[in-house]
Amino acid sequence: MTLRAPANGIELAYDTFGPPGERPLLLIMGLGAQRIHWDDDFCALLADRGHHVVRFDNRDAGESTHFREAAVPASGARRPAPYLLDDMADDTAGLLDALGWESAHVVGASMGGMIAQSLAIRHPHRVRSLTSIMSTPSPRAAPPTEAAMTVLMTRGAADRESVIRQALLTWETIGSPGYPLDRERIARVAALSYDRCHDPAGTARQLTAIMASGDRAPLLKELAVRALVLHGEADQLVPLSGGIATAEAIPEARLITFPGMGHDLPRPLWPEFVDAIDELTAAG
Repeated sequence: MTLRAPANGIELAYDTFGPPGERPLLLIMGLGAQRIHWDDDFCALLADRGHHVVRFDNRDAGESTHFREAAVPASGARRPAPYLLDDMADDTAGLLDALGWESAHVVGASMGGMIAQSLAIRHPHRVRSLTSIMSTPSPRAAPPTEAAMTVLMTRGAADRESVIRQALLTWETIGSPGYPLDRERIARVAALSYDRCHDPAGTARQLTAIMASGDRAPLLKELAVRALVLHGEADQLVPLSGGIATAEAIPEARLITFPGMGHDLPRPLWPEFVDAIDELTAAG
């Protein structure tokens, strides 16, 4: 069931797994992705470990507020970005307010990891622990391969079937070469995402926010938060250098890398992800 909350002057759509009163765990998804990209079964695994899990749609994604009136700066343009990752971090802090959570364990994937890092920097008292998955302190620390950049910059498909084909091509390129590609799940999530809200311009605005936001590494070095960094060794979109840079920036962060993992969350690795996150959150 979709729930809605006011946050930072906008509205965020979210849903939950697990009973209230368990360890609060907030999941932040990546570029252009909706909250359903956090698989229901993955969320259920986290809930089974004693977490009250909340996943939500970022601004300009899914059922949350879209900034359709904001222009998307053209490549090379000097116009300012409509918003920055800091604004998306403030959205997240606003969601914590609406949930009545003084603080939470925060898990972010890709752009979601960048938002989680910004949240910990801007609102350190709100973050009990930080898990950054396949992310980076700045795009310069982990430039994508040419193949990954090509699919990232592909113009958004217009109709439902084209969206599904484009999603399959994208994950064939940047997914995990060491694990079978779950084509059925990719097609199903792409179709559902299209049905819920198809907004390629929103994805472009999010990408502009990533590129316009500064290097977080100097401020990450000042954090006093328990941190976990998970990263695939075969990631073409955010190469392993991004995970290494994140772990090196956050004092005493634990880095776990996975051979054969690309820029996705392969189902066979879910038990290892959940074990590592549970160990981190159980520490307090």
